[in-house]
Amino acid sequence: MVTATGLDGLLDPLSRCFDTESARRLVAFRVDAPVQERIDTLAEQANEGTLHPDERSEYEALVNAADIIS
Repeated sequence: MVTATGLDGLLDPLSRCFDTESARRLVAFRVDAPVQERIDTLAEQANEGTLHPDERSEYEALVNAADIIS
């Protein structure tokens, strides 16, 4: 579990990278509909166990990117 101090140590330096407009744009960020549809499709296939290896790589890359953005 990350303590508040540890979390502050991660987020405080990051927050200094944003001016007001950048912070607003980040908060308003949304995934484009076609990209979200692709993620949903791949997620469904992953849950069903029907992903092909190339689709698994694509899905993992999308999930990793979403983790970074989050």
